[in-house]
Amino acid sequence: MSQTEELADRVERLLMRYDELKRTNALLEQQLESVTAERDSLRSRLSAARQRIDALLERLPDAVGPAPGSEKDR
Repeated sequence: MSQTEELADRVERLLMRYDELKRTNALLEQQLESVTAERDSLRSRLSAARQRIDALLERLPDAVGPAPGSEKDR
């Protein structure tokens, strides 16, 4: 095989590899976008849950003595 043919073969392989890497990169970008959206959603849900818990804690009466039914009440 001549040098020109070898060079043409190498260029052809490089172009195929380039296309393959472009497709892989596009898939990875889609996955990253999806995972980022999921993370943001989970963060939002966690924040809402924390707010609900804080609101419930605010409604609890302050503990002054032992809870009813505890060992000291018996």
